Amino acid sequence: MIRTSSLAAVLLAVVFGTPAQAQIWSWKKLPDPRGEFVRLCAPHMVDRWAHPEAVCGCLHDHAVAAVEDPDLREALLRGISETGVPTIENDWVPASKQTQIAATFTKIARPTLQCMFEPREPRT
Repeated sequence: MIRTSSLAAVLLAVVFGTPAQAQIWSWKKLPDPRGEFVRLCAPHMVDRWAHPEAVCGCLHDHAVAAVEDPDLREALLRGISETGVPTIENDWVPASKQTQIAATFTKIARPTLQCMFEPREPRT
């Protein structure tokens, strides 16, 4: 009887207390990734541009649309959010993808200039 109760308790703990279950709940609590990016990026743009949120939002949207590889895209977004300009450190991407960094900058060059010099008004 005690053995069966113990087994049932362990089974319930596994089913209801798994990291996967906790992960599902934590995803629901995360802020909007675009909004979080703009929040981190905008302080770097305040002294440079009249509408820093619009520039950061534009950079985010173009980076997400133009860069297909998730590792390179994440590194690019990290660089922009930390410095205010498209930056990718070699340490931020796997060694096998470091040769693609230059091509990533080529993809994002024109949209970056458009975001910085032809920004749209912030969304409301």
